[in-house]
Amino acid sequence: MTHDPLTQWTKAAADALSQDLGVMLPDVDQQMLLDIARDAAHAVDRPAAPITTYLLGYAAALAGGGDSVEKAAATLRRLSGEWDLGLHRG
Repeated sequence: MTHDPLTQWTKAAADALSQDLGVMLPDVDQQMLLDIARDAAHAVDRPAAPITTYLLGYAAALAGGGDSVEKAAATLRRLSGEWDLGLHRG
């Protein structure tokens, strides 16, 4: 098991949320979330990073979890790519 600060924090946060909210959280794909945050920050604006990862998690949870996380991530990757190309700017 790795003991880097990000992994330790992620596990502690997931454990605390699971316990306090009475839910079972799946393992976190840290690299996928970091990639989505990076894409949003670069394509849109830095504050888009945490908001985008929040929306990803919320949407995936409402859709039932499981492969919804990957589907939501793919949607956001596509959108940030289009945004970076200027396809959604007014």
